[in-house]
Amino acid sequence: MIATGILYQKNPLLYQFRQRHPYFLVILECIKPLLSLLFFFVSLNLAKPEAPDIREIKPDLIVPKLETGHAKAGKRFKQILPGYESTDVYHVVYLPNDWKQGKSYPILVEYAGNKYIGSYNDTSTGRPEDSKMGYGISAGKGFIWVCLPYLNETGDDISLTWWGNKKNRTSKPTINYCLKAIPWLCKKYGGDSKKVILCGFSRGSIACNYLGLQNDQISKLWRAFIAYSHYDGIAPWPYPYSDREAALERLQRLGNRPQFICHEVTKSKLNLAATKEWLKSAPKENQFTFAETGFRNHSDAWLLRPSPTRKKMRKWLKSAIDD
Repeated sequence: MIATGILYQKNPLLYQFRQRHPYFLVILECIKPLLSLLFFFVSLNLAKPEAPDIREIKPDLIVPKLETGHAKAGKRFKQILPGYESTDVYHVVYLPNDWKQGKSYPILVEYAGNKYIGSYNDTSTGRPEDSKMGYGISAGKGFIWVCLPYLNETGDDISLTWWGNKKNRTSKPTINYCLKAIPWLCKKYGGDSKKVILCGFSRGSIACNYLGLQNDQISKLWRAFIAYSHYDGIAPWPYPYSDREAALERLQRLGNRPQFICHEVTKSKLNLAATKEWLKSAPKENQFTFAETGFRNHSDAWLLRPSPTRKKMRKWLKSAIDD
């Protein structure tokens, strides 16, 4: 009351108002707690809401279960590449529900994230069979979907974290497998070698450039790229040549090909804004399309749910294939 009275005394107009309306100050003091409460709720409404969890949105797609037996339309199965029969290495293939022997189809080649348990109960096994991007992007039609493995340093087993092992993060066995698998799969199932799209989540997103553009031979395989969550060169990682200078050298091999780069909504320093800033050093910025997923999760399962970003990605992919 004293502080408010002083305020009125220092302002003649307010003082005159008080004299004419003697009960105003009393009323003001009485409703002050209500005004504070009202301001609190208004502030809540004006604050930017947290991005939704993927579990709040019902999936409209379910990845088909793994099956055995002969390949056919709509079937997803594990497969061993010739020459790897004595190893524990395999990849996973899905033939679209409109697949027919003798016809030609574009291919989505996907790399998984690292094995991890993260925030919001997000998990990844790091294995090819648990990847989801390709199915979410294609909705199971029009594209052959292949999930490739990362190989350990000896090339006889699958690496669930990065590539190689802790003592030797070599990517050579992984790249060699890819170079053998893509032509073989194209020939066997009618994949169009001129329409091979490389995509990946987290570790796989980094792999789009780190593996996919590592040398001229493997770089020639790809028509376009979809990188979801993280990006080659944005931060140092525990493997050789993860520095920005080396990443920029790899990026030179991209040429004029397009990339769709997306990321979950996050306050992390390794977010979409950081990737945009990093790519200002790229030769041609206009070949990059950026988008946030609209979800808070670090999980490729967001693509199994309807969203504006998934719609935008599909439109972008159609353009990349048709150009």
